[in-house]
Amino acid sequence: MASNDDAPPFRHTLRVYWEDTDAGGVVFYANYLKFFERGRTEWLRARGFSQERLRTELGAIFVVTETAVRYLRPARLDDMIAVTVQPTETGGASMTLVQQALRLGADGQEELLAEGSIRIACVHAGTFKPRRIPTAVLQKTT
Repeated sequence: MASNDDAPPFRHTLRVYWEDTDAGGVVFYANYLKFFERGRTEWLRARGFSQERLRTELGAIFVVTETAVRYLRPARLDDMIAVTVQPTETGGASMTLVQQALRLGADGQEELLAEGSIRIACVHAGTFKPRRIPTAVLQKTT
């Protein structure tokens, strides 16, 4: 099942903290995956599904099964960043999302820093065995 490509991407804004950077004040490359994770978590929350609610009420959790990230420009200490989430493909037990990290300039300009494709799979919270994405989640995310 394809997702609604006409909907604008979800956006979550965050600031780059000291802990996100290396000794030179540049965001460590692996931290973009953390930023993308925060974006996906807030994307789900904005649709009424906290990670804890998914686990306790629906018995489901999402796990990352594949990533591909392209790094274009460095983010730096104190930068404001928007992380976007856009579903591009949805199956019965998994979905693929395109995500971007954009620096937000004081002048309102945005600069693409990194972009990636993240595949997540739905698994049973207790056994980690694959399961279908709950219908309620599909209805609000695709």
